Amino acid sequence: MKSLLIDVTKCVGCGECARACAVANNLPNEESLELSATHYTVIKPIKDVYVRRLCMHCNSPTCVSVCPVGAFTKKETGAVLYDENKCLGCRYCMQACPFEVPRYEWNSLTPRIQKCIFCYHRVVEGKQTACAEACQFGATVFGERNDLIAEAHKRIKENPNDYIDYIYGLEEVGGTSVLYISKVPFAELGLPTGVPKQPIPELSWMVLSQIPKYVVAAGAVLFGLHWITSRRQEVARFEEEERKKNDAI
Repeated sequence: MKSLLIDVTKCVGCGECARACAVANNLPNEESLELSATHYTVIKPIKDVYVRRLCMHCNSPTCVSVCPVGAFTKKETGAVLYDENKCLGCRYCMQACPFEVPRYEWNSLTPRIQKCIFCYHRVVEGKQTACAEACQFGATVFGERNDLIAEAHKRIKENPNDYIDYIYGLEEVGGTSVLYISKVPFAELGLPTGVPKQPIPELSWMVLSQIPKYVVAAGAVLFGLHWITSRRQEVARFEEEERKKNDAI
């Protein structure tokens, strides 16, 4: 399975990876500090380093498990892909993602979920991801997951003063196809550090399998009510932000 190794210590913040991503995916070539429906990857300065965010392409993706219509699939290359033709617009994937990655096209009349696709169209042709190809500093490396884990351990061992002895993504939620090494604590980089090591779909199934069906049904109703209330609040916040932006123009 293919993966990316992101070495925060080596990143200089040039933004070439983000620009290459925009070109490869026909996205607007403009800078952003936050993921959005038009920005699959972003570079964010934190303290004296730059951290890149994108979809983690989990080995056991929660988005895949919660989607009621199979709009998300995990591919053999490591990519987690989205099929807009199957999507119902429920946005369960947004609620379930432990890394808060999927973004919704709020301003579109035919909205879709958008996120990094791990350059699937390039990788199946034997190419690197566009971001890895563009990086000239060794901050983003593409390859087989096991090889990149070995490379991460090698960099940490050879330069112990430059890295925390930990590979983020090696075990988080069962492992991801995007791995990080850094000299700055991962929590300070904005990466969730409280996520479980075990795949979240497995944890959910373990719990649900022990609960009587009538309790599950009641829980589903309560969850639905909570989700609807939260989504209304989220939509209201978004609309208010858009209104303020328009008023400021």
